[in-house]
Amino acid sequence: MAKVNVSLPQGTRDFGPEVVRKRNYILNTIRNVFELYGFQPLETPAMENMETLMGKYGEEGDKLIFKILNNGLNDPKNIDKAKAAFEKVIEGKNDKNLTERALRYDLTIPFARYVAMNQGTLTFPFKRYQVQPVWRADRPQKGRYREFYQCDADVVGSNSLLNEVELAIIYLTAFKKLGVAIELKINNRKILSALAERCGGSDKMTDITVAIDKLDKIGLEKVKEELLQRGLNNEQIEIIESYLSIDGSNEEKLNKAKQLLGNIDSGKKGIEELETLLSLLTAHPSQLTIDFTLARGLNYYTGTIFEVKANNVQMGSIGGGGRYDDLTGLFGVPNIPGVGISFGVDRIYDVMEELKLFPEEVHTGTQVLFFNLGENESRLAFTAAQQLRAKGIPCELYHEAGKMDKQFKYAEKKNIPYAAIIGSNELKENICTLKDLRTGEQTKILIASLPDYSF
Repeated sequence: MAKVNVSLPQGTRDFGPEVVRKRNYILNTIRNVFELYGFQPLETPAMENMETLMGKYGEEGDKLIFKILNNGLNDPKNIDKAKAAFEKVIEGKNDKNLTERALRYDLTIPFARYVAMNQGTLTFPFKRYQVQPVWRADRPQKGRYREFYQCDADVVGSNSLLNEVELAIIYLTAFKKLGVAIELKINNRKILSALAERCGGSDKMTDITVAIDKLDKIGLEKVKEELLQRGLNNEQIEIIESYLSIDGSNEEKLNKAKQLLGNIDSGKKGIEELETLLSLLTAHPSQLTIDFTLARGLNYYTGTIFEVKANNVQMGSIGGGGRYDDLTGLFGVPNIPGVGISFGVDRIYDVMEELKLFPEEVHTGTQVLFFNLGENESRLAFTAAQQLRAKGIPCELYHEAGKMDKQFKYAEKKNIPYAAIIGSNELKENICTLKDLRTGEQTKILIASLPDYSF
């Protein structure tokens, strides 16, 4: 038989048991915080209709959407249509004869579609959280994958800034529980809208935000070059450079922004919203940073925007989100305001792994391994194992009678902390020898008392 070259698609990964346990630790921690604030779980399909996704993420985002080929393209009736459609796709145009569906790019647009379809049955404000994989046709690199999980929380049906306050606290609470030191960056798209107006009009908004969003990656000079390529003149670029140069404390930044943009209505409103947010989050001043370079280049944001960076590690953002006051309007259901945040689970995992932040107990599944030392001994061991399982204590019976050394090695490789040994002597006395494999300490204990032992 010819050797098969077995591999994974680039940008995807397998997750073994130890990794899954760590990921579940992250997800369960975040879920518990969501539930504390009244959020409800939701799931949507992996694929959406093309028109649901396209045009919602800006020019750059649309390029990263994974499209799904239609079924039956090899049918003779469809071949000519598919060929013609393929030529259009090469030109950057979509054609339903080739593809009508795509893998979801994020969880926010599918959520907006869900709200638009179910608005008549939802209780507003509707608070949901969602933990599912998303797909992006991006170039894989450290912390950037083609398939990855998002973990979102959104509130729709409310204009109250209390929602932004609670979402900011959810970020701070969840990362504190995970042991990850963070900086929570905030800005407001209304301020960016005012910047666009100052530079000649709202039609400049997308060009400006897409370019600014790349500042961390390509630097100021490259951003200026891109702005020039996008049709802005030198005077407009100077205004943007002045805006990007705003620094100091949060209060000093706000004062400088008022001088530059405070005479424009949208700028004034955005600055006021940031001031309100900061005043309601006075218990967390050291972790909150106003960052006027934060743009989040997605078209649907309209107000407060968030980004989370981990301290002490080189990694992109590990969370982000913001307000999108008319997202459902994209689906013909206007006037349902919303705001949401997302946790980058894969990047959070990488950060915690690099900084060794996972608790020791996360590495362990099975608590007790019952040794298999013969037919009668294993029967008693199986009964004892069932009693522990009834108490919620994970345990295993080694699958076959074998040398003790082999069974000890099995326990060591699986990080099982306890070995329960029932040999011929223990069988006569209805006891077991319980060995703590971390310390080497051994205890003789009645089988009947095992379920009450403090493992």
